[in-house]
Amino acid sequence: MLVRIVALLWLIGAPSSLLAQEAFNNGLPQQESDTTAQNNAESAWIDLRQHPSANSRPQSAPSWVDAVNMAPTVEINGASAKTIFRIRIAHPPGDYQVLYFRLFFDDNSNARPELVAWDELGTQVLRSGKLGSGVGLPTSDSVMIPMNGISTLDVEVPGDGKTIRGAYLDWMTTSEIVHPVSAEHRDVIPEPFSSLPPLHAPEQDLEHFGTVTATLASETIPVGSDAQRGAAFQFGIESQPLLALLTFEVASPRIDSPPEVYVNGEDVGAATFTLPELADPAYQGQMESLLKEMRFQYTGWLRAQKLIPVSNLKVGTNDVTIQSGGATPTSAIRGTQIQLKYLWEKSDYLLQTPDY
Repeated sequence: MLVRIVALLWLIGAPSSLLAQEAFNNGLPQQESDTTAQNNAESAWIDLRQHPSANSRPQSAPSWVDAVNMAPTVEINGASAKTIFRIRIAHPPGDYQVLYFRLFFDDNSNARPELVAWDELGTQVLRSGKLGSGVGLPTSDSVMIPMNGISTLDVEVPGDGKTIRGAYLDWMTTSEIVHPVSAEHRDVIPEPFSSLPPLHAPEQDLEHFGTVTATLASETIPVGSDAQRGAAFQFGIESQPLLALLTFEVASPRIDSPPEVYVNGEDVGAATFTLPELADPAYQGQMESLLKEMRFQYTGWLRAQKLIPVSNLKVGTNDVTIQSGGATPTSAIRGTQIQLKYLWEKSDYLLQTPDY
């Protein structure tokens, strides 16, 4: 999942006068809170799916979420019609300055949403830019919002808004963080539900303690579950490594159907996912006829790794192909990189002799 730090734009402008369609009448029912809850702001999960009124149910939210409205707009002077989901925010008790906003949506190239923040005077304070990457899959994207003076957050999306599924909001706290000066840059902003930051692919090959890290492709590449739609890479080695590890991120996979990896024409097996907590709202259940168990798709980016048998590698050029799992017919990968471990002067190893 990609986290953006949004820069303040300080653009002056008033939001259009909208006849808002109330998505939730009379605001949102407030959850009961005590002194402890007041000192520790609760997170909020807001369902933005457009249910028929007969199937809709009242939602609850923390007291700092004032109201949620949906306002469709019409096409004017050639401008495309869009839908606005408006969330009014009240600052909770405590020194909370930054809000984590994670939006869940279908990542269509012609309907990429944007997040817009307004103050009480109707002045636009910031705009996120287009979220997602247009891969055509269910996904989620995150923004960190400095909330000084901000009272309203708009989700703007082209079309009827049915590609928007929900939003997760959580207030962030700050603390002093120490990190090794010799280590490569890593994101230090913690992700709710996950201990892993987004994967970064180095621009140039790196060598550290006898391990070489090389980027095969940093960009997003669509993949399918057959050979014709696999993502193919080549890399060369000058000597046989002791270990080889392939790492990449996968878009919206079925969690029980990880990608398959092929090395020099041979299937070396499926990769392994690193899963976030099961409380993560990005898990989307799927039921199929004749099956008793619900299957789950992760609507975001998951890190995948595959330890490649070194016997499958050869000195010279090697070919690697990644295909999505059989139950994930369409997906995408990004940040693809390989690590090769060699002996170095301080390698720690034991020479063991068999017991007879």
